[in-house]
Amino acid sequence: MREAVSAKTVWRKRSKPLASVRSSRITAADLLLLGAGVVILFIAACAIVPGWIAPYSPTEMLTGSIMKPPSAAHLFGTDYFGRDIFSVVVHGSRDSLFIGFASVLAGGVVGGSIGALAGYAGGMVDTVLMRCNDILMTIPGILLALAIAGALGPGMVNIVLAVAISSVPGYARVMRSQIISIKGRTFIAASQSVGAPPLHIFWKHVLPNALSPLLVMATIGIGTSILTGSGLSFLGLGVLREVPDWGTLLSQGRGYLTVAWWICTFPGLAITLFVLAVNIIGDRLRDHLDPKKNASR
Repeated sequence: MREAVSAKTVWRKRSKPLASVRSSRITAADLLLLGAGVVILFIAACAIVPGWIAPYSPTEMLTGSIMKPPSAAHLFGTDYFGRDIFSVVVHGSRDSLFIGFASVLAGGVVGGSIGALAGYAGGMVDTVLMRCNDILMTIPGILLALAIAGALGPGMVNIVLAVAISSVPGYARVMRSQIISIKGRTFIAASQSVGAPPLHIFWKHVLPNALSPLLVMATIGIGTSILTGSGLSFLGLGVLREVPDWGTLLSQGRGYLTVAWWICTFPGLAITLFVLAVNIIGDRLRDHLDPKKNASR
């Protein structure tokens, strides 16, 4: 009997490391998340220190290398001015990323504030704010951004405002629903029963618990904002600079698609990869912050 027990004990001790090894295996989702992080870090480095990555100046016109296909000397080829496409894409990432992050920050703050005020105040305030928000939600985001950008004219500030305003209704609706859900929970009623001021309850208990879905939405919204900004630039309502952003590059290269496909292909790939990477990060963040999935684990 002692030998049987000791053998069983030894088997348990040996099986625990095997179980821990199996649980620590890298899955395909982990590799996908790692790849998305690498893409985001690389594009962020391109926006922060483009001179360290781009082999040429984005305004340098190589007259002997006009519309050359991708090669070892020019990874993405050259355009009709002889500019190195890779260098232009690297330098153009700064404006594209600025539009994405600035519009999400502005839209999230404004929309979140409107939703928080409507959800926590309730009554007539909620009714008026949400009916105005519903009017904006009936207009597709890209059409609303297009109308605002067309009215304000091209420019960095104007395109950020156009993309930010078009995203406000979504943030307001999500924030309002979260505030209403948290406001009716037991710990809020307990704080009210001990005489805590409404503003104290809002800042200390309601708002911190309502920010997680808004953070996930903002993360995924960065990719959407870059797509919207690139679309406006493609239509000629973007940033007018010597170094174009990704959307402007697409617009400039569409006329040469049959003879020089690389001029607009690689800026389009840059937009696609960054948006895909941001969405992967946002999906993983949503899964991590979802209380239902965490409870089931």
